[in-house]
Amino acid sequence: MPEGKSKKMSWGRLPFGAQRVVELSSRFQALPALDSMLPYGNGRSYGDVCLNDSGSLLAARRLDRFIAFDPASGVIDCEAGVLFSEIIDLVLPSGWFLPVTPGTCLVTVGGAIANDVHGKNHHRLGSMGHHVSELELLRSDGQVLLCGPQLNREWFAATVGGMGLTGLIRRAKIQLRRVPGPWVRGDNLRFSSLDEFFALSRESDRDYEYTVAWIDCAAAAARRGRGILTRGNHAPANIRPPRPSALCMPFIPPVSLVNSLSVRAFNQLYFHRPASQTPDALWHYRPFFYPLDGIGDWNRMYGPRGFFQYQCVVPPGDAGPALNEMLARIGRSGMGSFLAVLKTFGDRPSPGMMSFPRPGATLALDFPNRGAPTLSLLESLDQITRSAGGAVYPAKDARMSAASFQQYFPEWRRFGEFVDPRFSSSFWRRVTKDTT
Repeated sequence: MPEGKSKKMSWGRLPFGAQRVVELSSRFQALPALDSMLPYGNGRSYGDVCLNDSGSLLAARRLDRFIAFDPASGVIDCEAGVLFSEIIDLVLPSGWFLPVTPGTCLVTVGGAIANDVHGKNHHRLGSMGHHVSELELLRSDGQVLLCGPQLNREWFAATVGGMGLTGLIRRAKIQLRRVPGPWVRGDNLRFSSLDEFFALSRESDRDYEYTVAWIDCAAAAARRGRGILTRGNHAPANIRPPRPSALCMPFIPPVSLVNSLSVRAFNQLYFHRPASQTPDALWHYRPFFYPLDGIGDWNRMYGPRGFFQYQCVVPPGDAGPALNEMLARIGRSGMGSFLAVLKTFGDRPSPGMMSFPRPGATLALDFPNRGAPTLSLLESLDQITRSAGGAVYPAKDARMSAASFQQYFPEWRRFGEFVDPRFSSSFWRRVTKDTT
């Protein structure tokens, strides 16, 4: 079990402290006798939910074995270190696909469950936890718990969306969904306001499994709320799949390439490009679900100081005014985002007591780390989210206050009863500190 100090970073590349890394090579090995440890998959969380400053990380990527796959039922049983991309490569030729997937296929199964990931089809199929029929949890005292919707239900609810704090997920069974092939057919539609987005979203959610929008958060006040809605369904097509892209961000620039001028220019071109208004489009699943996975190390473009991602959800009744005020504040700040994603969540209750998805509209944005001005903007967005009764996604966060977190997730104290006494994270310590 080799180990050593590492300055591991999350995907946001923000400066965090060092931690000891303990490599796991078998799901059957005992956990080390350490006082502060945390499972670590492929490091695709944006903030410090996957980090454990001054503690230890249990590197679980080598737990990458497939245990069983039934091509008749679509049930796959695999270890927690398996990547979503590896599942797709195995099951798609048999006509199966992931039921839920985030915007990258380079996440591990364990990480996807621990953060209860969601995708473009939440209004139809909910979040990842809805499709896990069984998981195996190893606690620091050596106890192994088999958990599921009908077995050790409270432990299952704590572990789904539990940020890796209830123990090490060793393996899981997932129910896949049938698809006719690797293609998605749908439309790109421009909209000029948030009201138009919500009308399009309601219409599209009825007929399309996947709906998501890019929104121009650098637009002038008169054009605030404009964007492009993309919708699609799995569809058959007899076309040769495109070759995977070999693009890569080869180095970390001395300063961020994302600034007010580049964001404004990019957003203007992106909104007006011909492909932004495309009826009856046909996409291969890779660019449809994972456009940024085609650019290796794209997070480097934010420079040596890294970047913050901010993803919130606000309830349906307050979504329009809240999002409009957020866009106004972002516009006044001069800190727009290339990657501004807007969609609506469905009404299906999440299976985890600490899960992020809930009914409403969710907005995700990336901001270069400029220090105090960026933190001030994000806190002002938190003020809007708190006032609307919404929440911020822990998997994307690196700076929310303890008071904000405890309002967003009122069951945090109950969840704390399930946290393994030898497991912790930088995030958990930050958001559970005394706020009096």
